[in-house]
Amino acid sequence: MWSFVLKKKFSLMLTLKLITEQYDRVIAGLNKKHFEGAKEAIDAVIAKDQERRQTQKTLDDNLAEANRLSKSIGMLMKNGQRAEADAAKARVAELKTINKELDDKKAACEAEMVDMLCQIPNIPYDEVPEGTSAEDNWVVKSNLKECVLGQDTVGNWDCNPEVPTAKLPHWELAKSLNLIDFDLGVKITGAGFPVYRGLGARLQRALINFFLVEAAKAGYEEIMPPTVVNKESGYGTGQLPDKEGQMYHCEIDDFYLIPTAEVPVTNIYRDVIIDEKDLPIKNCAYTQCFRREAGSYGKDVRGLNRLHEFSKIEIVRIDTPEHSAESHREMLEHVEGLLKKLELPYRILRLCGGDQSFTSAICYDFEVYSEAQKRWLEVSSVSNFDTYQANRLKCRYRRADNKKVELCHTLNGSALALPRIVAAIIENYQQPDGTIKVPEVLKPWMQVDVIR
Repeated sequence: MWSFVLKKKFSLMLTLKLITEQYDRVIAGLNKKHFEGAKEAIDAVIAKDQERRQTQKTLDDNLAEANRLSKSIGMLMKNGQRAEADAAKARVAELKTINKELDDKKAACEAEMVDMLCQIPNIPYDEVPEGTSAEDNWVVKSNLKECVLGQDTVGNWDCNPEVPTAKLPHWELAKSLNLIDFDLGVKITGAGFPVYRGLGARLQRALINFFLVEAAKAGYEEIMPPTVVNKESGYGTGQLPDKEGQMYHCEIDDFYLIPTAEVPVTNIYRDVIIDEKDLPIKNCAYTQCFRREAGSYGKDVRGLNRLHEFSKIEIVRIDTPEHSAESHREMLEHVEGLLKKLELPYRILRLCGGDQSFTSAICYDFEVYSEAQKRWLEVSSVSNFDTYQANRLKCRYRRADNKKVELCHTLNGSALALPRIVAAIIENYQQPDGTIKVPEVLKPWMQVDVIR
């Protein structure tokens, strides 16, 4: 049961209308996300807008004066008032020069405002918990115990499963069974680019097939998008400028390797107006994903825990504001269903403000337990972005009742990311003799019952 999923939504996007009409709420929301200098950033946008408005007023006044003078010149000449007519002509010419400068100034103000707004994150929903780090995230559901909303947090969670046979971490088992060669990946490329071999490669493919088949059953249309995108696509979904340092950049062509299929799939709907009857749109995509993971080090990056290249199935929805809460609930149920069928121990977190992404309005993380590592591994984030991405993308829909064009809501989630699922399967399904039992749902593709 997903009774804790948000039922009612408010349209949130960082527009001048929202900033000026709900100033205090915007500041409070940014503070909940611990966005440094929230008030200063919003005040700077307002000041720049006032400068733009004053420039526009001066421009409008000048245009009105120029029009009035232009109309008077003929009459002045007719009346023999040549000096006055010449003076009017000179003033019109002067106003044209001034207006060109004002036009340039207005365009510069608008460009600066867009740049400012792109640097400011989305505002979290009221249901997003207060908090500064992952320790403050709420555990809202688990297949290990009943959770009390708002009381169970990551920081006080003490219910972990016991898997007596799960003694070895996945990197040791993968090496002993020749499933994954981390050293060969270093030779070919570098750390964080593993080579999957034999049944290890087959396990990857089995998971990909399983996830795509399940997505198709749930009504998602499969997309095979490019894995490199242009700068406009990165800005559209909010990876740029927020995560520019985490993306691989092809400088000559000014392309970026995708960190997730969210970027190309959501950008299908950039600058598009969709008929309401065609919503919700449901897409899924299997792609390779690339992340620089700059600054990552230590035990958290061992084995498959954190990679520079990995496989992932992404689900994406485009929806109306009225229905996006239901879409979010359905996406969460879909991801949970995958973990249930894989029979892995899991918990679901509602992220606090300080642990939310730049673009999300509300986000739930799914984690599976690694008995060998004694830690929880994130395998999916399912987010509702409200109108934040749609505003950047100009992704809109035409209402059926009044034909009014409004911004869509965008949502996406991993269903699922493979590396940590593979790690969890290897560790939680390991047997006392060092073999790995194959999950029942993967046997049709694995064609073996045990990996040995």
